[in-house]
Amino acid sequence: MPVEVILPKVDMDMATGQISRWFVAEGATVKQGDVLFEIETDKAAMEIDAPASGTLRNITGKEGVDIPVGAPVAWIYAEGEDAGAVAAAAPAAVAAEPQPVANGKAETPMSSSQDKAAQTALAVQETPAPAGAVRATPLARRLAREAGLDLSAVTGSGPHGRVVKADVEAAIAGGGVAKAASAPAPAAAPAAGSAPAVKPMSDEAVLKLFEQGSYELVPHDNMRKTIARRLVEAKSTIPHFYLTLDCELDALLKLRSELNAAAPIKKTDKGDVPAYKLSVNDMIIKAMAQALVAVPDANASWTETAMVKHKHADVGVAVSIPGGLITPIVRKADQKTLSVISNEMKDLAKRARDRKLKPEEYQGGTTAVSNLGMFGIKDFAAVINPPHATILAVGAGEERAVVKGGEIKIATVMSVTLSTDHRAVDGALGAELLGAFKRIIENPMTLLV
Repeated sequence: MPVEVILPKVDMDMATGQISRWFVAEGATVKQGDVLFEIETDKAAMEIDAPASGTLRNITGKEGVDIPVGAPVAWIYAEGEDAGAVAAAAPAAVAAEPQPVANGKAETPMSSSQDKAAQTALAVQETPAPAGAVRATPLARRLAREAGLDLSAVTGSGPHGRVVKADVEAAIAGGGVAKAASAPAPAAAPAAGSAPAVKPMSDEAVLKLFEQGSYELVPHDNMRKTIARRLVEAKSTIPHFYLTLDCELDALLKLRSELNAAAPIKKTDKGDVPAYKLSVNDMIIKAMAQALVAVPDANASWTETAMVKHKHADVGVAVSIPGGLITPIVRKADQKTLSVISNEMKDLAKRARDRKLKPEEYQGGTTAVSNLGMFGIKDFAAVINPPHATILAVGAGEERAVVKGGEIKIATVMSVTLSTDHRAVDGALGAELLGAFKRIIENPMTLLV
């Protein structure tokens, strides 16, 4: 039997993905482990290997098209295996999907096995469901059947409203199994005096405000959709509050200059280069990690049943990439030297911009740093990225007049704003954390201890 090549789930929030490019052509011979294609998710581009050795045929996964997770995109045939064997393998991919009917009769089978494979993929991805039928992926149907869940009571989040695995799992977790036999309960009426939920303007309402032909429409990609969804979720569900203070940077800048000057030289193919080159941001990452260790109650994440107290400070760092941003994580930053953090961040940032990060390199973390100082921004407030309870927004270091001992002097000052989840970190605790950060920044030798 041919081996089915499916679109795998490479991100925990992934319901669909796009093949950005195929590296292997139809009919090519591949070995197990060879790179077949590249998946574009909302955060990264990942190369997918061949699950077996043989000849790649019946490529149904088209580049640049949303494909449900678990859907077949091609088949690999063993040497000498009949190309028509995919007809026997296809039903596993479309388990019990309703087949289109024309004029009361089943459609005539395609003349070639490749056309049959294409028809199979269309049944999964594009074919409209018959009246009364629920659009769902094969995996979603199987999970619903095993759990006794009525798919008609599940709202689909996949392409064209298709029910995907995540929808079924959410319905089961929310008690959908017990409700499967009965109609969905009506939504509760708003409490007396409470304001109804505010809905955003529809696309049509927005476009009516502008003259026809005065704009162009650029469809959202997966990354922008995910960023929008998570920002709305964060601002809607996390009670943010903000704390701002100023840190003097002169001692830190002096130490940074001395450390960079003392960096050992290493030989590379590009010649002799310093073993590291510290940035102010590298030192901010380390300082934030040390502050969380000094104030462990603030190194937490909120859940509805318990406070998650973290044993290490894993610091996410916002990196701007084309079309959005991503937050790669420096794990156990409290235990790493400045040179290690610096080199690790350069590697993470480069691979983030190339969309080559692995999910475990940007998921999780205990806090985050967002630095817009290089753009001359004096101060701003960042949006918390769940499951974090804090995020530090860093402004530009600039010369300002400060009063010391009754005299006006010039100092390099940086404004920082801590956004905090009030459920996990109260005002006094947030102030204690930010105060610890300020002490470390203004006494930077502690970064070397």
